[in-house]
Order: sequence, then structure tokens, then C-alpha cells
Amino acid sequence: MKRSLTTTILLVGAALFMAASASAQSAPPRTALITSKQTPPPPPTPDPSYIVGVDDVLTVSVWNEKNVSGDITVRPDGKVTLPGVGNDIQAAGLTVLELKTKIIEELKAKYFESPDVSLALKSMSSRKVFITGSVGKPGAYLLTGPMTVLQLITMAGGLQEFADKKNIIIISATLKNKDGSPQSFKVNYEDLMKQKNLARNNIELRPGDQVIVR
Repeated sequence: MKRSLTTTILLVGAALFMAASASAQSAPPRTALITSKQTPPPPPTPDPSYIVGVDDVLTVSVWNEKNVSGDITVRPDGKVTLPGVGNDIQAAGLTVLELKTKIIEELKAKYFESPDVSLALKSMSSRKVFITGSVGKPGAYLLTGPMTVLQLITMAGGLQEFADKKNIIIISATLKNKDGSPQSFKVNYEDLMKQKNLARNNIELRPGDQVIVR
């Protein structure tokens, strides 16, 4: 009996070992799992009417002319310097298409007879809004899409305990009064939390807008 029981145990152990080996061979290799990474999504395509601003980064490509191709950044003075050329061109305030036309004109005037130029917006870094005062993380925030006052306040860590919730001020960077001064708006955060007057209290922000929380 002892010998028979021992034999049975050995046979069961061998069967389990063979099953484990077969399972290991059928499992996918670890390297395949590691290398199957998702491709990051492409940056958002700007609206055709997008206006180039300070800190935006664009990529200039001139066919068959690598020396004058590359990235250009809009400086605080609103200008860009063409790679390999050194000429400054006013960029801020123009659409991407208008800037491309100016670059072609500059290259045709001094360097090339008929340059084949493409211009792409690489980084929309000029699309920023600003929040200061009694919030958790005051500073500049990039507009990667539509953003309301409530969304900005949330991104900035919320209001501090003693913030004046009824008198949050928005100073517009684009909307002007008749005298040319920037328009300003008052937001009541308490009403916003109660979903009152949403059209007035949850304004969609535009590039350059400033939000002041006292």
C-alpha cells in the first residue's frame, strides 16, 4: 500500500508540473506586453482663424532647404527669426496663413526665387489665462480648449477660506469699451454654486483674460 500511495503522489506531481509548463509556454512574452504602448494623440488642430501670439512655437519647412527649416518661437516683441536666415518677421497678431505668406515674401525677396514653404503650429503656448489672489495655485494656465471661470478656479486649487466669493473680477484681453479700455465682468461664485445666472457667472474665458479673486 505504501509503495502504491507513493507512486500515485509522484504521478500527480508530474502531471501538475507538465500542466504548469504548458501554461507558461502559451502565455504571451513579457516583452510583447511592454512594447505594446499606445501612440500619444496628436496635438489639437487650431481653428483656421487662430491668431499667432507670444510664446507660440511654429515649424517652418522649406522644401529641399534644411538650412532654413526648423522651429521658430514668437518672442515677447511679437517677432520670429527665420532659421538659417536671421531675418526678423512680425508674427503676433497674424493668422498662420498670413505669417506663411510673409515668410514666403521674405525668402523670395532675398534668398529664393520660388520657395515651397509649409508652416505648422507646433505649440499654442500663447493661449493662456491668468488667475491671481485668494486661490490655491495662482498663475497662468494654458487654454487647450474651451474653459469657463469655474473650470479655471478648480484648476487653480479652488478659492481660499476668506476669498470674496461674491466679487470675482474678470478683465478681458480682447473685449474693449468705447474708450478703448478693457471690459471687466463681475462673477458671483456663491450664485454659481447654486446654478444661478450661469450665463453671467460662468463666462467662457478667452486667451489673455485675467481673473482676480480678492
